Amino acid sequence: MKVESFHYSSLQNIYGLTNNNSGELKYKLVHESSIQLCRISHTSTVVYKILNMKFLRRWETHQLVLGDSTLYSRTPEGHMECPIPYCSIHDIHALTRWEAGQNCCLRVVLHTGSLLLQASNVYVRDQWLHSLQWKRAVHRYRKLLCSTNIPEMITKEVQGMIDMTLNTCVQDQAVYQVPLEIVSDILSQNGDVLDSVVHSDIITTVAPLLENNQPSPEICAFFSKHCRNSPRSSVVLAMFTPVIYRILKHNMDFGKNPRLQAFVRDFILALHSKENKDEAFRHFIECMHGPSSECPHPRVLPNLVAICLASVATYFQDSNSFRVRADINNEESDSSTDESVLHDEDVMMTFLRMLQLTADFDDWLPALSGMLLPIPFPKVALYHRKLTTSLKYIIRKFADDPRCEVHTAVCGVRDGKAGWLDIFCPVGPACDDDGELFSTMLQKLISCCCRRRRFLLSVTPRLFEPVVQLAKIGNKTCLEVVCSMLELDILLKPEQEVEVIQVLKSTEEGRIMYDALCERQLVLQQLREKGGPKSLSLPSKSTDADVARLFSNGPLGNLESLNLAFTHVTSQCAKILIKLPNLKHLNLWSTQFGDDGLELITEHMLELLSLNLCETQVTDQGLRNLSDLKKLSHLNMNSTPLTTRTCRLLQKTLPNLVSMDTRYTEVLDMGEEASFC
Repeated sequence: MKVESFHYSSLQNIYGLTNNNSGELKYKLVHESSIQLCRISHTSTVVYKILNMKFLRRWETHQLVLGDSTLYSRTPEGHMECPIPYCSIHDIHALTRWEAGQNCCLRVVLHTGSLLLQASNVYVRDQWLHSLQWKRAVHRYRKLLCSTNIPEMITKEVQGMIDMTLNTCVQDQAVYQVPLEIVSDILSQNGDVLDSVVHSDIITTVAPLLENNQPSPEICAFFSKHCRNSPRSSVVLAMFTPVIYRILKHNMDFGKNPRLQAFVRDFILALHSKENKDEAFRHFIECMHGPSSECPHPRVLPNLVAICLASVATYFQDSNSFRVRADINNEESDSSTDESVLHDEDVMMTFLRMLQLTADFDDWLPALSGMLLPIPFPKVALYHRKLTTSLKYIIRKFADDPRCEVHTAVCGVRDGKAGWLDIFCPVGPACDDDGELFSTMLQKLISCCCRRRRFLLSVTPRLFEPVVQLAKIGNKTCLEVVCSMLELDILLKPEQEVEVIQVLKSTEEGRIMYDALCERQLVLQQLREKGGPKSLSLPSKSTDADVARLFSNGPLGNLESLNLAFTHVTSQCAKILIKLPNLKHLNLWSTQFGDDGLELITEHMLELLSLNLCETQVTDQGLRNLSDLKKLSHLNMNSTPLTTRTCRLLQKTLPNLVSMDTRYTEVLDMGEEASFC
C-alpha cells in the first residue's frame, strides 16, 4: 500500500489526475488511448473453460475510442472486430488480484462474456473505469430523455443526469457540455408540453452547470420564455444572474449568437416586473460590475451597452409608431391609447435606466463615453423628451468628470460634426433647461483642456448663435467663451466682433471681462512692438516669474531665439511665450517644462523652426502634439519617453523636418540621430 501511495502522488500530473477541494481524486476523461485487452467467453463447456484460463489468454493491443454510443477500435480486428454498444454493457468494475491474477485490470461485462482491459498502472485503470462509466451513463440518459415527453419523467431524469455530472470523478469540458446538449435537445422537442413548474425545476437543476459553461441557443430560448411568462419568479434573479454575467463576460459577437442577446434582453425586462424594480436594476448592475473599484472583465460593459442601444433603436424603427408615442409624450392622446405602445415605451425606458446605472461607476465612464460617441441614436430619437431627459443624467456625468478622455466626449467625433454639446445647446433638439447643461459642458471644456483655440475654432461656426444668446442674459460661462473668441481672433466676420463687443458691454460682468481684455491687448501690443534683441538667454536659476518680469520691461518684437536651457521654468511660462510673434527657435533643455505647456506652444507658436525638449518633463502623448508645428526643421527629443509609434507619426506629419535627435529614447534606432533630406 505504501508503494501504491507513492506512485499515486508522483504520477498525478502524468495521467491528468487532480484533487478537488474535498480531497476526492479527479480524472481527465479518456477519449482515445492505447490499451491491452482480451475477451473471455462464457464457460459453458470444459473446452471454453480451459481456453479462458490465465496462461492461455490472448492479449491484443488496440487504440480504443470512447464514442458517443459505442466503444470501438481504430483497427477493427481480433477481439474488437465489432464495436461494443454501451447498451450491451451490463457492468464495469476493477478486478482484484486474486480474482483474475492480473494487476491493474478492468472488466467490462457483456451478455456474451467479458472484456478485460489491462492498464499500465492502477491510475490509468481507474481513469478508464470512470470514463467508461460516465460515457455509459450519459448514453443512457440521452436515449431515455429523447424518447419521452412525460414532464415528470423528464424532470426526474434531468435531475439524475445533472447530479451524476456534478458528482462524477471525471474532469473534462465535455462532462458539462454534453449534458447541456442533451437538455437542449429535449427542450427543443418538448418545450411546449412543459408547464411553468417544470420550467422552474429544470432551470434550478441546470443552473450549476452554466456557471462555467455558455448556454446553448436552445437553453437560451427556454430561459427567455421563462423570463417572459414568469418574470416575477424567484428563479429569474437567483438562477439567471450568474448565467447572464458569464454571457456578458465572454461573449465576442452577439451577431453570431442572437439568442444570447435575446435572453439577456428578456432577463432585464423581467427585472422591470419586480415590486422594487429600481433596486433590482441597481443590484443587477452591481453584480455585473463586481465588488472591486474597477470591473475586472472588459467585455461586460460593451456587451451590456450594445444590448441597451439595440433595444432603444428598435423602439424608433417604425416612424409611424414614433408619431403615436410622440403624441403620448405631448399628452395629446386620449385614454384609449393602445396599451402595447405604452408597454413599448416602458421597454425603452428600462434600457435607458440600465445605461444610467452604468454611468455611476467611474471606471466604466471612459469606455461608456466612447461608446456614446458618435451619437448612437437615430435623429428622431433626439426629439423624444423622455429619452433625452434620461440621457441628460449620463451626459452630465461626462461633463463633471475631470478626465479629458471622458468630458471631451461631449464634442463631436470629428471637427465640424455634431456631438452632445450640439444636442443640448439652446437651439438643439434636447435642450429643456435654458442651456444649463450646455454651459456646464462649455465650462469644463474651456477650463480643463489646454487646446482652447482649436476647440473654439471647431465649435464657433455651429454654436456662435446659442453662445451669444446665453451671453446676452448674463451666463458667465458664455461670456468667458465670447471673450476668448475675441481674444484669440476666432471671429472671422467683422460683424461678429462688433456683436460680441456689444454683448460684453451689455452686462456688468461682461464689461469687467472686456476691460481686462483691452488691458491685456494693450500690454500685448507693447510687447510685440519692434525692438529688443534678436537672441536672448536666461540665467540658469531663472523661474517663471523672472520670465514674466523680463517680458514686461519692454518690447520684444524682434526676438527670434530664446534659450531657457537649465533654468527652473515650468509649463506656466508657455502662457507668456505664445505672445512672442517672431520667435523661431526655442531651447527648453533640462527644464520642468511639461505637456500642458507643450500643448499651448503647438497650438499658438506655429512659426517655430527649431525646438529643444531634451530632458524635459513631457510625455509621449504630449509629444504627439508636435505634429501641428508644420514648419519645424530641427527637433531634439533626446532622453524623453518618445516611442517608435510617435516618432513615425512626426516623420510623416512634419514635411520640413531635417534633423530629429532621438537618442536615449524607446525609438527602434536608439542611440542614433535621425536626419532627413
